[in-house]
Amino acid sequence: MMLKKGRPLVVAGLPSEVAHLGNWEAVRAFLEVARTGSFRAASQTLHLSVNTLRRHIEDFEKETQTKLFTRHADGVRLTCEAEGLVAAAQRMELASFDMVRSRAPDPSVRGEVRLSVTEGLGSFWVAPQMVEFQRKYPDILIDLQCSMRPADVLRLESDIGIQIVRPADNDLRMVKLGRMHTMPFASREYLAHHGRPKDFREMSGHKLVLQVSEQPDLLAFERVFPGISQVGFVSIRTNTSSAHFWAVLNGAGIGILPTYIAPMRLVEPIDMNMRFAHDILLTYHPDLAKIPRVRLVIDWLVEAFSPKRYPWFCDDFIHPQDLPDDVDGLSLVAPQKGN
Repeated sequence: MMLKKGRPLVVAGLPSEVAHLGNWEAVRAFLEVARTGSFRAASQTLHLSVNTLRRHIEDFEKETQTKLFTRHADGVRLTCEAEGLVAAAQRMELASFDMVRSRAPDPSVRGEVRLSVTEGLGSFWVAPQMVEFQRKYPDILIDLQCSMRPADVLRLESDIGIQIVRPADNDLRMVKLGRMHTMPFASREYLAHHGRPKDFREMSGHKLVLQVSEQPDLLAFERVFPGISQVGFVSIRTNTSSAHFWAVLNGAGIGILPTYIAPMRLVEPIDMNMRFAHDILLTYHPDLAKIPRVRLVIDWLVEAFSPKRYPWFCDDFIHPQDLPDDVDGLSLVAPQKGN
């Protein structure tokens, strides 16, 4: 459907105060200030002057008739009224990505794209789905670099990065793909032999599998178990997600794993009031996004982590027992043809 000049974009499913906004730049400015908590940091990310950014925020306040931010010594904070606009504005952001992706891609695009991904997401989520992308674009070679250390995208260690650490470089573009939720899991064999703990007090007599890395630890041991020695309690401590997963799967103990592995039904979740969450962030240099093959990979990654399609990446925690076994026939182990 063609939009007439001067007509605002209407996004279905959004509150009326956001759905009929005609100034997407104002919405984007609002989201970035909300994410960074700073006008200066947001202006650097969006490559706008602070004055221009402030004008966008003022426009958004007029359109929504809402005071958006209050000033504090350490930056700005959302008002209570503005907090309700964030989720709606994020859906509008996703709608803008859908519009970009709707353009017919050029199957003749060819070349190499270097993609760095935190090791667990790369091994258990990105790599299995990559097969379908390669079927569509056989002449694009994706150099998948799975590492627990975030690649320096700004210094061209990688073209695109996916990480759970917010980058410090303001020259990079950043897109929140979704949220990674984690909780305790154990193998059925382990639970059959040792029982299922219900809370921290019942962890005595159990073994813990611990992962530590340069990315945020999925379990901050000293904070969760203060004053407890790891010796005698931790059975295996490893620095990679794959080794951590295989240790848990083979009965070495209880480990903190992401809920997106739940549909595999290989390990069982344990309800003991231990849940953690990290934003999944996509980063890239804006100049590289102008290269067609890089743009195709970026668009594909946004879709590959879509919370709408894959509910385990939603902002809100969804218990593994409420997650589907698959999505449109997509398996976590191997994507099915036709998706």
